[in-house]
Amino acid sequence: MSLQEKNNPIISILKLTPVVVLMYLIMKTEDAIISAAIATIYAAIIALVTEKLNFKTLLNSAVDNVKEMQLVFFILMAAYAMAAAFMSTGVGASIINLSLNLGLTGRTIAVTGFLITSILSVATGTSWGTFAACAPIFLWLNHIVGGDIVLTTAAIAGGACFGDNIGLISDTTVVSSGIQKVEVIDRIKHQGVWSLLCLTVTGIIFYIVSVFKGLPTIVGNPADAINAIPQDVWTILGEKRASAVDLLNQVKDGVPYFMIIPLVLVLILAIKGYQTLICLGTGIISSMILGMFAGTVSDLSSFMSLVSSGFADAGSWVIIMMMWVGAFGGIMAKMKAFDPLARLVLILSKNVRQLMFWNGCLSIAGNALLADEMAQIVTIGPITKNLVDENVSGSEEDMYKLRLRNATFSDALGVFGSQLIPWHVYMTFYIGIASAVYPLYKFNIWDIITHNYMAIIAVTSILILTVTGLDRFIPLFKLPSEPDVKLKK
Repeated sequence: MSLQEKNNPIISILKLTPVVVLMYLIMKTEDAIISAAIATIYAAIIALVTEKLNFKTLLNSAVDNVKEMQLVFFILMAAYAMAAAFMSTGVGASIINLSLNLGLTGRTIAVTGFLITSILSVATGTSWGTFAACAPIFLWLNHIVGGDIVLTTAAIAGGACFGDNIGLISDTTVVSSGIQKVEVIDRIKHQGVWSLLCLTVTGIIFYIVSVFKGLPTIVGNPADAINAIPQDVWTILGEKRASAVDLLNQVKDGVPYFMIIPLVLVLILAIKGYQTLICLGTGIISSMILGMFAGTVSDLSSFMSLVSSGFADAGSWVIIMMMWVGAFGGIMAKMKAFDPLARLVLILSKNVRQLMFWNGCLSIAGNALLADEMAQIVTIGPITKNLVDENVSGSEEDMYKLRLRNATFSDALGVFGSQLIPWHVYMTFYIGIASAVYPLYKFNIWDIITHNYMAIIAVTSILILTVTGLDRFIPLFKLPSEPDVKLKK
């Protein structure tokens, strides 16, 4: 039998081994760039052996796949620049101070932390940066007002992921949308009501649990919480997330409330349907102008350096990683490595809704296997896209709605799914930060997972709503169904 025989199970398994290599390297090294580079080279070798393809053909396949992401690269650079601007000019601090001035108690610390980190993560587009910035405030404030440390930690972990899933400047939002060939704005509109419902239900649950635990109602002061942070914690935080230190100092010293205006402008333009780059550019420019009035921007040169550092941060990691994983995906697609997996999903799917449900399951499974949400997005995303494009017939409008759900799957089950996977890099980072900034408690991953109600609600609800058709009751979230769309024979 020829090596090129399509139905040869040994060859099929061999073609999937690059994914195993990628998964192993990411878990072993925690370096997605090096892991993707090595896995790409290994995938090329497998393709040369199994498909008898020449090197030039494989190189073209890899490069062509990366070319599809060019616009995403520009959006990511602008997103990182705006995130850096918002963290340093006082936009993030104004959001925190505006919320904290309402007064906090042991009973309200968890739900307040959850809501503030949700808003801040939308503004900054980063769950990691949001958690690093907010953990010192809320964990020590929790200590002062007598809250539940596990509940509060889980609350800010879940809230930090909210904006990473739906934020206009989130790298996962941008990348997952780009892979599925949908506009970021359309993606946000598609899942917006569902996301807000998850946010509302989770907030209510955190408050109910806090009341049930009988937590105290003593009011605390955020400045006292920041002053209580030990110096060695400041040092550790500066090494892990330097921008978080700037934000904490601004929270302590105070910034004018009008610094929230850049976020408001970005949200208004996004709702109005303006292109993503226009929204991001508006946020950057408005934060500079208002920052000059607030005194957080000293001069144009320093602000441009800040923007430049945002560009560099995007280019030094996420864009390079995406290029390598994009090349990996191009080679894997060229040798049709995922065809057996796609055939299995098609066998299990009796209609389009079931196909979409299994696409969601593929996303969460890929996240668990790769232990990295971005690796899952760029690896599993093309598979789910092809499953829909090649096996479903329908109008362009209906097909676009299916791609919107695929993008939502990639992002939501990547970001929120990570909160439910003990070995995921997200959990390692969160536990590391929490332990560093609040050494009085020994944090346990399972404690955080079992209390992360936002992640539990988001992951379970999107899968249930998809497979049951109950998404039709949520505005803009309804999927088209038979006979408007149907599986090809």
